[in-house]
Amino acid sequence: MENWSAGWSHKAPDPEDLVLAMNGPEIWCPDDDWYHRWGSVEGALDHGVEPVYVGELDGRAVYVASVDPGMLLYATRPVHLREALLTLPDAPASVLGTASQVQQWFMDHRFCGRCGNATGFHPRERARWCDHCAIPFYPRLAPCVIVVIRRGDRFLLARSSRARSYFFSLIAGFVEPGESAEEAVARETMEETGLTVTNVRYWTSQPWPFPHQLMLGFFADYESGDLVLQEDELAEADWFTPDDHPPIPPDTTIAGRLIRQLKEEMGA
Repeated sequence: MENWSAGWSHKAPDPEDLVLAMNGPEIWCPDDDWYHRWGSVEGALDHGVEPVYVGELDGRAVYVASVDPGMLLYATRPVHLREALLTLPDAPASVLGTASQVQQWFMDHRFCGRCGNATGFHPRERARWCDHCAIPFYPRLAPCVIVVIRRGDRFLLARSSRARSYFFSLIAGFVEPGESAEEAVARETMEETGLTVTNVRYWTSQPWPFPHQLMLGFFADYESGDLVLQEDELAEADWFTPDDHPPIPPDTTIAGRLIRQLKEEMGA
């Protein structure tokens, strides 16, 4: 991947700076690239909403802008953010994820939630600032656990009742106030499957912009219980072997990497 670093700046874009043109969850891309030049999208801003700096790519500033696609100067193709991250291995996933989360934060906090006045940029850090209330609004991050559960020579896979794809994935859920990530793993597993787990251990993390999760990946071992599914969350679930299981998410996702890591540990 190119040399990418997320960052923060008040600097207004120059004509040749890179811009991700977004409209809701869709990225409107030039035919041969992911990025526009600022000079070509400046007149297409959605209701005059200013662009937001998100970082630097190969020494060039990158911004995200909310646009009216019909006002772009030349041909573009819409790519849904979820499609880009799940099915396009050449997509700049880190850039897209950062841009989507920053844009969502920016749009959600254009006005103060306490007094209703318009907010501006914080003078020293990435935050929206209300002069009247003297309070900052930072980009929101929601910690979310995801776990692969092993039972002897098998592991648990489940299909979400809300998923559009046929991937089987892992048990996941948000960390609630007052609990640790490990406690969230145990609670979510019990709520969604009726199972008790033990030996919960952290492995890795991944930002996931739907809309602002920080996914915390865990391994755990089955302890007791029979599968009793929470039907509004899971359509089906079962135990599978490393050599015989349904389609799983790609390696661009933490779920896919957790599953493949466990399969390697199981000798598959």
